[in-house]
Amino acid sequence: MAEVIVAGGGVGGMVSALLLARDGHAVRLYERLPRLGGKLAEHRRDGFTFSLGPSLLTLPGLFRDLGVSLDLVELGELCRYRFADGSVLPAYRDPERTAAAVERLAPGEGERWRAFHRWAEGCLEASRRTFFAGPLNRPPERARPSDLLAVAPGRTLDALARRFFRDPRMRQYVGRYATYAGSNPYRAPAALGCIPAIEHGEGGWYVPGGLPRIADALAELLDKAGVEVHLGAEVAGILADATRVRGVRLADGETVAADAVIVNADAAALYGRLLPDRARLRRVARLGLSSSAFLLLAAVEGRTEGLPHHSIVFSADYRREFGDIFDRRRPPEDPTVYIGCSAVDDPTQAPAGAENWVMLVNVPSGDPGRWPMSPEAYGTLVLERLAARGHDLSGRLRFLDVFTPADIRDRYGAWGGAIYGGAYGGPFAPFRRPGNRGPRRGLYLVGGSAHPGGGLPLVAMGGRIVARLVNDDFRGAAR
Repeated sequence: MAEVIVAGGGVGGMVSALLLARDGHAVRLYERLPRLGGKLAEHRRDGFTFSLGPSLLTLPGLFRDLGVSLDLVELGELCRYRFADGSVLPAYRDPERTAAAVERLAPGEGERWRAFHRWAEGCLEASRRTFFAGPLNRPPERARPSDLLAVAPGRTLDALARRFFRDPRMRQYVGRYATYAGSNPYRAPAALGCIPAIEHGEGGWYVPGGLPRIADALAELLDKAGVEVHLGAEVAGILADATRVRGVRLADGETVAADAVIVNADAAALYGRLLPDRARLRRVARLGLSSSAFLLLAAVEGRTEGLPHHSIVFSADYRREFGDIFDRRRPPEDPTVYIGCSAVDDPTQAPAGAENWVMLVNVPSGDPGRWPMSPEAYGTLVLERLAARGHDLSGRLRFLDVFTPADIRDRYGAWGGAIYGGAYGGPFAPFRRPGNRGPRRGLYLVGGSAHPGGGLPLVAMGGRIVARLVNDDFRGAAR
């Protein structure tokens, strides 16, 4: 068995550490923040709780298999979409109920949605046998020759939407699945279109108390498994010779020896700072930056009649919006806004008679100081856009906290950093994402660039993949 160091305490790193400790390896985990969980972060103020990261859990079986024991609430209405023309599309767990809602929105499109959903189911099954099954540098054991075509290689998500739908609102609905991976629907791979099959097949779930409770549960399991967790301890560099890793150097100067190092960070951070490698850094950078997040956390007086747990309020011009984010590198002038209100299903998240609104806008990664307006002014613009589309909070705000990408990165280590790779840089990007096994023996990647795709369950899948690789490489090795 091996001495293993995990650098970073996000979900991927936690899952890798847990599985390897259970397999008998000696595991140390170092996290620079005073908490574990990565994007599973929350902000509390005056009796209100706001989740800053994922707010919808899919594939809960992945966490149950790890031993995470949590009560879950299934959402009958997965999300409600409001378009710029005022029309509304509710999406339900039940595919037939969703198809009927699509038909009411746009006559003739209901049957096309059924066809799209059948395609998504086939894409998901192919992805489970290929991209989700293991590292890219190892041939999948159960892959079929037809799997490559099933994921529509070389086709963008927008092109997939145009293949199935005539109504521009339905194309916008499909395109929003690119944002699960911080991507642009006009460049992202069509394979992201498998996400509706996950949502409608496995359901959308909420964890009472907020999804950060998953991180709490994983932390308890790490303790039971004997993982040595160091909080407030940043890994500043990886020690390695020409062929293998030797350990890590901490920010305080201490060095710790190890047989294997798992990096739970973006590949650009690994090859740019922790173990500099210009050639690999250039290859990662060619995949392009993801988007980041601008958050408005609103303490709202009163209850909003009919408000669902999750809402999407779309912009009037999706192509222009993503052009602002990825080409012009500025916050979109007419943003799509995600609204999450967990108080709808969980009264512990806000005082009685009030609501906790988390409003998320996709913005460019980078320094908000280069934006054409201040974050506060942009927050006002977002609220004005929402008011014009049926969500007017005038006179109802108890307080409003504004979080830029830099704020989130510095205070919570979530969402704020630039991520490269994954599904971001074009329709072939999934085939070019950084491998889970690094260029030195004993080096592994489980961060945002290297996991199989967007969303919390796929991060956990990445943790499983890396644990399997370490076991393959070190099983039976002497400590």
